[in-house]
Amino acid sequence: MARRITLADILELGVSERIQLIEDAWDSISQAPEQISLTEEQKKELDCRLDAYHRNPREGAPWQEIRENIEKHKYK
Repeated sequence: MARRITLADILELGVSERIQLIEDAWDSISQAPEQISLTEEQKKELDCRLDAYHRNPREGAPWQEIRENIEKHKYK
């Protein structure tokens, strides 16, 4: 039987370990997007954002660029 992890267990971890745990958890969730249900409001918002992108695709920035910028400023 697998041991259940409690919030107290998580809070015993250091900050960097908790961040890594969150990243790992998110990565595991993103592996099964079909299991994530969206509300009608969320679907409408995504449609609006996609429409805005189609109207002006150069307005935004690629994810890789955004991520690199976040990483660069992470520890300042």
